[in-house]
Amino acid sequence: MTRIVVLDDYQGVAHRFGGWERLPAGCEVVYSHEHLDSLDAVCDALSGAEVAIAMRERTPLGGAHFERLSELKLLVTTGMANAAIDVAAAASAGIVVCGTGGNPRATVEHAWALILALARSIPNEDAGMRAGAWQRTIGTDLSGSILGLVGFGRLGSAMAPVALAFGMEVLAWSQNLDPAAAAEAGAEAVDKTELFERADFVSVHYRLSPRSKSLVGVEELARMKPSAFLINTSRGPLVDRDALLAGLNAGEIAGAALDVYDVEPLPADDPFRRAQHTVLSPHLGYVTADTYSTFYSEAVEDILAYLDGNPIRVLSA
Repeated sequence: MTRIVVLDDYQGVAHRFGGWERLPAGCEVVYSHEHLDSLDAVCDALSGAEVAIAMRERTPLGGAHFERLSELKLLVTTGMANAAIDVAAAASAGIVVCGTGGNPRATVEHAWALILALARSIPNEDAGMRAGAWQRTIGTDLSGSILGLVGFGRLGSAMAPVALAFGMEVLAWSQNLDPAAAAEAGAEAVDKTELFERADFVSVHYRLSPRSKSLVGVEELARMKPSAFLINTSRGPLVDRDALLAGLNAGEIAGAALDVYDVEPLPADDPFRRAQHTVLSPHLGYVTADTYSTFYSEAVEDILAYLDGNPIRVLSA
C-alpha cells in the first residue's frame, strides 16, 4: 500500500480536483484539512506516508521533519518553487521533490479585486447595507490615479495593462529593472523613493528573500501620500508589519489591502484583524478552481511518474 498524504486541504476540496482515480490500485490518499503548526503534528500526519503533497508554503518542511519520516520518498509541492521546503535537506534524506505548474494570473486578478475594494470601500459599504445604512463613503477614482508597482516581474508587469485600461499612470521599481522593458509594458521606471512619493496605489509583487524582507518599511510608508493605499498579495514579511500598523492607526495612509501575512493562518488575536482602513483576505491570490485543477492534476502526474521510476518536474536546491 502506497500512502499519500495531501497536506493543508483547508477547504476540503482537494478530492474534487486532479483526477485521483488515475492512481493505481494500492494507493491510499489521505487528506489533511487542518493547519499543522508543530513538528510533531506534521510528522504524525505524515507517519507511514511514502508521498506527501504540500499546498504552496502553508506547511514548512525541513531536515527535522525528514529525519523522522523515514518512509517518505516523494514530496510534491504545488508550484515550481517553495521557500518553505528545504530541498537540499530532502535530497540528503533521499527524498525526491517535484513541483507543478500554476496560474500566476489568478494573483493579479485578486490584486485588482483588492484595489477596487479599497477604492470604493466595498467591504465597508456591504457591512453598512446589511446594517440598514446607505451611502457612507466617497470613492477614489482609478482613472487619473497613479499605480506604483514594487516589483516588475511576471506578476508585477501583468498589473500594468489593467491599470492602463482603467486610465491610470503606471510607475515601476525593482532592484534591476530595465527602463526599456518597463516602457515597453507601459510603465515608467523610477527609483524607489519617487514611486512611494507619487503613487496613489502601491502594489507589492516581489520575491521574498533575506535581502527583501521589510522592503516596505518605515521610510517608504512615511513617503506615501496620506490619500494613498498599499496592497500586498506577494509575501507578508516584505512589508514591515509594525510600521504598517502604526501608519494605519495614525491615519498616515488611507488604507491597505492584505492577502499575505508574516504568520499564516493569521492568528485570531492578531492586531491586523482589528486595524482600521483595511481590506483583508486569507491568502486567496492563487485559490481558484483553475489553479487547483492544475496543482492537483499535475501532482497526480508527478506521483504516477515517480511510481513508474521516472520522476518529472524535479526541483533542485
